[in-house]
Amino acid sequence: MNPEGMILYEDDDFIAVNKPSGMLVIPDRFDKSKENLYDALNEKYGRVYVVHRLDKDTSGIVIFAKNPEAHRDLSMKWEAGEVEKTYFAIVKGMLREKIGTINLGLSPLKKKKGLMTIDARSGKRSVTNYKVMEEFKDYSLLEVKPKTGRTHQIRVHLAAIGNPLDPDPLYNRREAIGRAKREGVSKKEKVPVKGRNYVPPVVQPPMTRLPLHAGKVSFFHFRLGKKIEIVSDMPDDMKTAVDILSLQKFFGGKEKNGEKGRLS
Repeated sequence: MNPEGMILYEDDDFIAVNKPSGMLVIPDRFDKSKENLYDALNEKYGRVYVVHRLDKDTSGIVIFAKNPEAHRDLSMKWEAGEVEKTYFAIVKGMLREKIGTINLGLSPLKKKKGLMTIDARSGKRSVTNYKVMEEFKDYSLLEVKPKTGRTHQIRVHLAAIGNPLDPDPLYNRREAIGRAKREGVSKKEKVPVKGRNYVPPVVQPPMTRLPLHAGKVSFFHFRLGKKIEIVSDMPDDMKTAVDILSLQKFFGGKEKNGEKGRLS
């Protein structure tokens, strides 16, 4: 793997990489031969330090430090919530509150290793801010700003309010979100009865991978003495999904108003 084309920002202390979906940030625990950013960057720079991670299927900005001093400084800022992170997410359904905060504690799910769950009693403090950017027929595009950095935080929080990422094989299921308080959940539309054997249409997810992208990271650079902002545009597959959803919304509205939608 050549990480050269993935580099978004670089100086003497940090390197920011635009990770594609499906790529590991660190080596796999069971198969060390799988490609990952850490090994690729170590090969190029001699030694890098992991500041934070992204899920394998999440795309976007990942920052590595080039020296122990930079690693310690940014890691402490990350833990203290002094790093501003912005994600883009495509979720199922529409949110009643178009701008909101999800404040629900998280703990590891005991039944399934590697998963997280809502735990209001003893879970670690977890806060996620969101804003609806655009609404479609069955989906919404969100700007998400997590204030804390728990494992799978965005995925669990959005599932907990009834608007999971779609597809999300881990958290688009009831067992993974516990007894979350369903705040901000839009009322479910009643399915029209068209006979005893009527089956409502299945809405296909707009993408085949997790629709979550880390699009912006900003922090105060300890050595340069100024704020650094790193930006990664929404990837082509998410842009295409949004375009398709926009077309479905437009032509669906035409048909609803008695006009037959057509491309011309």
